[in-house]
Amino acid sequence: MDTEVKTSIQATDKEAQYDASAKRLLGQKIILAHILVKTVDEFKDMNPQKIVSFIEGKPYISAVPVELGFTNKSDQKDGKRIVGFNTENAEINEGLVRFDIVFYVRMKDGLSQIIINVEAQKNEPTEYAILNRAIFYVSRLISSQKERDFQNTNYDDIKQVYSIWVCMNTDENSINHVHLTNDTLMGSYAWKGKLDLINIVMIGLSKELPKRDKQYELHRLLGALLSKELTVDEKLNIIGNEYDIPVEENIRKDVSVMCNLSQGIKEDGIAIGRAMGEAAAEVKIITNMYNNGLTADQIATVINKDLEEVKAIIQGKEPVTA
Repeated sequence: MDTEVKTSIQATDKEAQYDASAKRLLGQKIILAHILVKTVDEFKDMNPQKIVSFIEGKPYISAVPVELGFTNKSDQKDGKRIVGFNTENAEINEGLVRFDIVFYVRMKDGLSQIIINVEAQKNEPTEYAILNRAIFYVSRLISSQKERDFQNTNYDDIKQVYSIWVCMNTDENSINHVHLTNDTLMGSYAWKGKLDLINIVMIGLSKELPKRDKQYELHRLLGALLSKELTVDEKLNIIGNEYDIPVEENIRKDVSVMCNLSQGIKEDGIAIGRAMGEAAAEVKIITNMYNNGLTADQIATVINKDLEEVKAIIQGKEPVTA
């Protein structure tokens, strides 16, 4: 059991490192550009290399808190109050949930901006409906703009936002755009306002990497990037040759790190399975001995195990038949 606990901790640590590398890869501007081509109408059918120039600054990766009151930070400069995203050291606001990736992108008119959030999920969660969480995130991206992107009641200055969720290990490759609609129930009055301010895009990546096909261009790219099965060379070949993405040193490094972590996670998983198998066998032996009339003291002596551990196994397990 000690081996099981130790290996579980090692695997969890590797998973966290893998997640961090995955976010860094997704946060590369050229990868974000490929995502924007397939999810934002403004950039549909554009060359991703062109879109890169529209992404402003460096995307914030696991840096901006989601929680109310923590997303923004104000500073004084030249006597003026300036409000921006709160990107303080993670240790200061330890424990806060953060957007995986968030950034501004300028539209083709060169003037207006939209705010993009990209989230990566290994599996669809079971403890809550993922779409509910996405609605919360996109709502925070809207409400946090007050005093940062618009002042007082200048609601016409609200920027359009997209929360894009990349969900791995789904049953099929899919993509959905969730947004506001206006259903006329009576009359024909035209209410002023923008229905396109709120956008949620759900991208489902199946466990199997899709074949090279225009319909699945984005899914193949993201699937290859995040795969725990492909080798470094296989990933770099798809990224570089199929998508004409320059494999710069930072991309090559993160791909290599992810592949090494994936192998480590697999090895730890095998070790956990073995440890659990040994533990299960031991429980069965103790239970069988107890069912056959041996006392806890006798069992502890025979198998050379601590008496309290033997008692705990006997008390915590239903009697089984050999």
